[in-house]
Amino acid sequence: MKFNDTLVGAALLALALTILQTVQQYPVIPGQNIGPGAFPGLLAVLLAVCAVLLIIKGLKAKKREAWVEMGGWVKSWFHMRNFLITVACLLFYIYMSDKLGFLICATLILAVMFKALEVRTKLIFPIALVTSFVIHFIFYKGLRVPLPWGVLMPLQW
Repeated sequence: MKFNDTLVGAALLALALTILQTVQQYPVIPGQNIGPGAFPGLLAVLLAVCAVLLIIKGLKAKKREAWVEMGGWVKSWFHMRNFLITVACLLFYIYMSDKLGFLICATLILAVMFKALEVRTKLIFPIALVTSFVIHFIFYKGLRVPLPWGVLMPLQW
């Protein structure tokens, strides 16, 4: 899928303006010249400049292209099915991770995705389980990101 530069630039400009509006509401830290919104604000200004340049480039283009051009993968059932499975898995994680926990959700999601990608059936569950534990360990222990435990709360380590 290909989007016209003008359209992408407008979306990035809207994002930059939203970020700028948000960082204006950050509290000021007493005794410091630079507050918590300084660097996100600077990056948002740079993003806005790039977005305006992209909009100008899109408007100046000699060859007028469509606003949105669909890619060849949209016509492929295999690719479209995998796209829909990915979206469904993300929605499943969003709505069920607090109830079931990261480990169960991640294992189920990986198993479904492996099945969709035609991984050998006897390898799906062991790989999904080990991968989920490795990801959990990296985030929970290494990066100290609290992942939801869900029904496994009594087993929390």
